[in-house]
Amino acid sequence: MTQTPTKAYEPITLHNTVYRSGDAIPLVLVHAFPVDHRMWDECAARIAGIADKTGLERFPIWAPDMPGAGNGPIPGIPQSGRQSADGAYIDALDLMTDAYAALVRNAGYDRAVWAGLSMGGYVALDMQRRHPQMVAGLALCDTKASADDDAARLNRLRIADQCEHDHTIDPIMHFALPQDGDSTIKRSDAFISLMTGWIEDQKPQGVAWRQRMAAGRPDLNDQLAAVTAPAAIVSGECDPSSPPSQMRPLAQAMTRTHVTFTQIPDCGHFSAVEHPHTVAQALVDLMARVQHDERTEDDHQ
Repeated sequence: MTQTPTKAYEPITLHNTVYRSGDAIPLVLVHAFPVDHRMWDECAARIAGIADKTGLERFPIWAPDMPGAGNGPIPGIPQSGRQSADGAYIDALDLMTDAYAALVRNAGYDRAVWAGLSMGGYVALDMQRRHPQMVAGLALCDTKASADDDAARLNRLRIADQCEHDHTIDPIMHFALPQDGDSTIKRSDAFISLMTGWIEDQKPQGVAWRQRMAAGRPDLNDQLAAVTAPAAIVSGECDPSSPPSQMRPLAQAMTRTHVTFTQIPDCGHFSAVEHPHTVAQALVDLMARVQHDERTEDDHQ
């Protein structure tokens, strides 16, 4: 059953990028922080190409911008829900997830396959929590199900305060820079330049909104066992925050469905950017399972 915040708030507006149209169940790609839908550009093209060669029924591929990311409008107080004493938005993830659900419904679909990377994974799992009937498939890429611990929450809110107060994105520029143990691609000049450009395009207030949203999100570990739709998990071996050792337990907790696990060597946190073909293949495989289940269900009706 759909859960709602304790009060009705104005709906959040999303800016959607349609990579291609189609009549089958849509694939909705939910991007990571601190970038926007463009992180899916290459991967989406690979998804379309592989799916066509595989002979799948043509499905829409979308990648909405999160609120305040890219061309996504920054929600005001009426759209953001309650704010805790420390500045976190405790309803914002739910309200944003509702906006993703409304986007699909308003386009005439009653279900979608939700693929989220990092912060995008929070939306995918919250979709299972709030709108389980809309989950035809679920993919979690380089993400986590747990809420922030105290230190991570404090750091998010510190960054949000600095971005808003100083009108700067400097606190998040480190996402473009390689760290010890990073993948070969993430250490390359081309990747650094690409990520730097994407981050520089972000609005400080939009960065702050997403940090306050993520800081206030609930723990979603209990949703893993609730997943019954086909599922996929993708994890880069060099990911410092969501390595395979932390993502395999997510797959193991999905006890009511079949879940595939794709471990990518020499890959960091932004797997869809670093290894777009491998991620695309995993998502096309998921779409094939979803379409197979859909045909089987139709045959039994």
